[in-house]
Amino acid sequence: MLSQRGYQGMVDGGNNIMEANWESVSSILQVGGTIIGSARCKAFRTREGRLKAAHNLVQLGITNLCVIGGDGSLTGANIFRGEWSMLLEELARDGKISKEDVQKYGHLNIVGMVGSIDNDFCGTDMTIGTDSALHRIIEVVDAIMTTAQSHQRTFVLEVMGRHCGYLALVSALACGADWVFLPESPPEEGWQETMCIKLSENRARKKRLNIIIVCEGAIDTQNKPITSEQIRELVVKQLGYDTRVTILGHVQRGGTPSAFDRILASRMGVEAVVALLQATPETPACVVSLNGNQAVRLPLMECVQMTQGVQKAMDERRFSNAVQLRGRSFEGNLSIYKQLAIKKPDSQITKSGFNVAVINVGAPAAGMNAAVRSAVRVGISEGHKMFAIYDGFEGFAKGQIKEIGWSDVGGWTGQGGSILGTKRILPGKYLEDIAAQIRTHSINALLIIGGFEGYLGLLELSAARGKHEEFCVPMVMVPATVSNNVPGSDFSIGADTALNTITDTCDRIKQSASGTKRRVFIIETMGGYCGYLANMGALAAGADAAYIFEEPFDIRDLQSNVEHLTEKMKTCIQRGLVIRNENCNENYTTDFIYQLYSEEGKGVFDCRKNVLGHMQQGGAPSPFDRNFGTKISARAMQWITGKLKEAQGKGRKFVNDDSVCVLGICQRNLLFQPVAELKEKTDFEHRIPKEQWWLKLRPLMKILAKYKASYEVSDMSQLEHVHTGPEEPAAI
Repeated sequence: MLSQRGYQGMVDGGNNIMEANWESVSSILQVGGTIIGSARCKAFRTREGRLKAAHNLVQLGITNLCVIGGDGSLTGANIFRGEWSMLLEELARDGKISKEDVQKYGHLNIVGMVGSIDNDFCGTDMTIGTDSALHRIIEVVDAIMTTAQSHQRTFVLEVMGRHCGYLALVSALACGADWVFLPESPPEEGWQETMCIKLSENRARKKRLNIIIVCEGAIDTQNKPITSEQIRELVVKQLGYDTRVTILGHVQRGGTPSAFDRILASRMGVEAVVALLQATPETPACVVSLNGNQAVRLPLMECVQMTQGVQKAMDERRFSNAVQLRGRSFEGNLSIYKQLAIKKPDSQITKSGFNVAVINVGAPAAGMNAAVRSAVRVGISEGHKMFAIYDGFEGFAKGQIKEIGWSDVGGWTGQGGSILGTKRILPGKYLEDIAAQIRTHSINALLIIGGFEGYLGLLELSAARGKHEEFCVPMVMVPATVSNNVPGSDFSIGADTALNTITDTCDRIKQSASGTKRRVFIIETMGGYCGYLANMGALAAGADAAYIFEEPFDIRDLQSNVEHLTEKMKTCIQRGLVIRNENCNENYTTDFIYQLYSEEGKGVFDCRKNVLGHMQQGGAPSPFDRNFGTKISARAMQWITGKLKEAQGKGRKFVNDDSVCVLGICQRNLLFQPVAELKEKTDFEHRIPKEQWWLKLRPLMKILAKYKASYEVSDMSQLEHVHTGPEEPAAI
């Protein structure tokens, strides 16, 4: 059952509560907003309104409620649940329902999913809608940057967030903004002068544009509002810069959902339904959340109280407390932004005496440049001399190494590909030359940003430590590949951008079939032997089938899929989408599958094929990849600093396995895993990890395509508490 216009539909009843079937929710995956409508309902805030809602639900035999909304909607749902039995007794006394109904429908189960673009709900790393809003903001920022650079202007951008600065903070991190104003962390007294000095310093470094991002709820330390217009007037008056204000407004709420949001919402939706089916009268109302890369269930009111605690801390001007309550991810974002945006004067940086090199290896991936910028700036702020290695290991061997400064990486976050240049060549045949270059440039640590070749290269350098003591330095790899096939991490930089490219293309292809009807499209994706892009692309685009190497298939499966599509063509949804990973089977090629479908579907549907190719490696990085690249690379540099300081003055070489690591997200945490340990977990022949988390989502894709499949839901189906443990969070 679906309630139209939120709680208002429940209060009004009648046609506002309608039964949903398979067809009524088909073809809505790519539609923004909500097809059932949403409204603020004053009536539901009163007992009389909730009494009407209870009556309407009992008449339809509804005792399970899944609420998608913010903390206000979820608090209302919890109050409703608490009053439910009393409301039913009152309805029975008034003769509106029978005593049998009171017995039969005596308990109401509630599960919440957080839908809010502000990401202002404590207990979940990401709320549904946040990533899509970030896409809208970054699209505007990227467009503004070109005009601002041309005219040497300053732009003040106002983004949504009346009480939460998440969108402002993350978009500032994603575009390298000069300054950001947040309600949780107001600027210190005298900020006007400090900001103007910072803007003029950036201009002096030949930066042709300044971007200032303002959260709509921005305040100063006295809780007085800071407005975009106020900032514009200040910049014009103090510096005389040509300054424009852009208020993004409701643009941020609109548009097509991103791939991340589609997958997140699909996972959370299934988890919510299972939580309702498992609920008992003793189970407290819960909210389905994302913790790192895992779906978890948390007590609803615990999360609501924590969320309200943030506002209370801001009202009482306990701002550091408000930042802490927002969670370790928010705190980490703020700390990294400050480190990357504001360069300390050289006199305040203690020189470490260490030289650290950064290299890109493998195929290009969107977000690599954001990772390099982050590494360079964090390294400089920690006192190291940073070196850039151009053109991968081949460039390393040839001595294509230059010192790189703070300003050299300005504006890199939004650029796709690899500015440093990247190649798939492994270091094996260049070991002596690379060792000589490490000696020549006195390199004390190495950060590799790359794909599976980077991982293999790290293994080769580690194995050569016995022959070449130059490799006895801390070495860490940050995964960056569209294929998402590096062992030691659930995600890699570039995969989200590629996934969005696939999803956007599939949306357009599906739309092209809306006029012709009875058409099936076969789409080939990249990924080598790793089916991540094909599987997740299928889930995000609403595909009917996805063929991947990890799940072998034969002619009977292909025949079954054709029959399934033939049946589908008899319904009102007369189009099909099939996604094939490029190496899923050496004999069942894209051409073979296309010809098979064309022949078997003759007279029922016709076929088209599309090979997406290298467009999946190109384009501007998505907000996720910019932020993931920035944060994970900054963490890798902090690890390098820690290792170097640990050994400082002791004169010892780094020979242990724990000095050659891959840094990645594993379920809920950021982990440094020695490559020596990861070897056991790697299928080297097919260049994939032996175990891959996303395979657990295969049945979900099949269920949503109307196949019979059993799906294991959350890793922790019992209720947990809001997590504040000592582990390093993997929140993006």
